[in-house]
Amino acid sequence: MTSPISGLSLPGFPTVGALGGVDGPTAAAPATTSASGEGFAAALTGALDELGSLQSAKDQLAVQAATGDLRDVHDYMIAAQESSVATEMVVTFKNKAVEAFTEIMRMPV
Repeated sequence: MTSPISGLSLPGFPTVGALGGVDGPTAAAPATTSASGEGFAAALTGALDELGSLQSAKDQLAVQAATGDLRDVHDYMIAAQESSVATEMVVTFKNKAVEAFTEIMRMPV
C-alpha cells in the first residue's frame, strides 16, 4: 500500500520529496536578489510563515482528534510529521546560518 504524501516545500529552498531526496534541477542554494541579503531574509521569512501554517494545521487536527470530530487519525499523524520535519529543517538552517556568521567573525581582517 502506498501513500500519496507530497513533498515538503518551503519558499526559497529546494523541495524535499517524500523519500527524503531533493527534487528540482539542482540542490544549490537559491540566488539572492541583491548584495544586501534581501533574498535570504525573504526566504527565511517565507519558511517561518510556512512552518507556522503547518503547525496551526497540526493543532487544528489535534483538537479535532481530542474532541472526537476527526474521522481519520492518519491525517493528524501526517500533519504532525510534516510539522516536525519542517521544524527540524528550519532549526537546521538557523544553526547553519549562525555557524557561518560565527566563522566569518573569526576571520582575521
